[in-house]
Amino acid sequence: MKIRKVGALLTTAAMVGVLAVGFGCKKKEEGEAAKSAEGNTIKIGFLGALTGDVAMFGKPTLDGMKLAVEQLNAAGGLNGKKFEIVEADDRGDKQEGASVTQKLISRDNVVAIVGDPTTGITKVAAPIAQKAGVVLISAGATGQGVVEIGDCIFRDTLLDSVAIPALIDYFSKDLGYKKVAVITSDNNDFSVGLSQTFRDAIKGKDIQIVADEKVKDGDKDFSAQITNIKAKKPDVIFFSGYYTEAALILKEARKQGMKTKMFGGDGLFSPTFISLGGDAAEGSMAYVGFSPEQPTPETAKFIDAFKAKYGGNLPGLFDAQGYDAVMMLADAMKRANSTDPAKFKVELAKTKNFKGVSGTITIRANREPIKSPLYLLEVKGGKFALKAKIPVKMD
Repeated sequence: MKIRKVGALLTTAAMVGVLAVGFGCKKKEEGEAAKSAEGNTIKIGFLGALTGDVAMFGKPTLDGMKLAVEQLNAAGGLNGKKFEIVEADDRGDKQEGASVTQKLISRDNVVAIVGDPTTGITKVAAPIAQKAGVVLISAGATGQGVVEIGDCIFRDTLLDSVAIPALIDYFSKDLGYKKVAVITSDNNDFSVGLSQTFRDAIKGKDIQIVADEKVKDGDKDFSAQITNIKAKKPDVIFFSGYYTEAALILKEARKQGMKTKMFGGDGLFSPTFISLGGDAAEGSMAYVGFSPEQPTPETAKFIDAFKAKYGGNLPGLFDAQGYDAVMMLADAMKRANSTDPAKFKVELAKTKNFKGVSGTITIRANREPIKSPLYLLEVKGGKFALKAKIPVKMD
């Protein structure tokens, strides 16, 4: 997911970090992250928002990480050493994200960082981690240009470039959707990129874009766009932005007598979308990389443990991906028999068919993840419920 309403400028540290792109994830020198594995703890940093507009992504990521570390330590840790999470709040701000990343590396001496769950801050933090030789794995970033920053940078999320083609086939063949109206928030990089991914994916498919409208994050009036879309009579609306604008768009559509459903990515996957949209949100769909419904054996155990730890609450997407990120790091360290980032990042890059609680994950040759299945959720009775579990080709 790409962040919205973030800070304006990168810190000097982040800008310097960009110069490290393309450099290898090297072994740490004395005084840097190698020290984190000394003593009895293996420190993993959390990078994400615990306050602010996007805390709904950061808090569950941390909850998932905490459960993973609790289970790892209960099983003896790694080579007699316990795992420890070092957490900090970046408040959903790019400048603060850069500052937190520097602190985690230089002061807290972490060997790895999980986060940020958003693309924008991940792309600020990644060059800093890359230069320092610290592994960073994002548990949510789906946008372009993340792992290309360097060979210390990973992610465990379902990529839009993987999800959209599988979703289009399902919509066309199973739901019979042939005509789509696309709405893009053109001041939101995530939305712009996702809409382009959709346009590219439908080439050669039996599906047509009949309307292609632009809005902006923060807009309140969508009457003109809906008037244009209504005239085209689409089977479904694809909105690539976030839940606030999505809810208001649907309210306007219902006001104008349209009953057309909307679908989008995890930008729609928020309780606020349902509470703000009310009845207008019913029937809308969001694709994500996790659902507690129809669980695998691994996922069922995770759900039970999560409910026991967090007062009976069901885990969501970011809980699961935060959990998987920590478990993938621990698995790579175990296979490398080392907590040196220069060594375990090599094993992390070799991850194949990892049975995560959010799906089966493979890291491909370009270090991009591919995971299956894809979960299509539908707003039903004021809640997100599983509509379809769609397999993804693992090649």
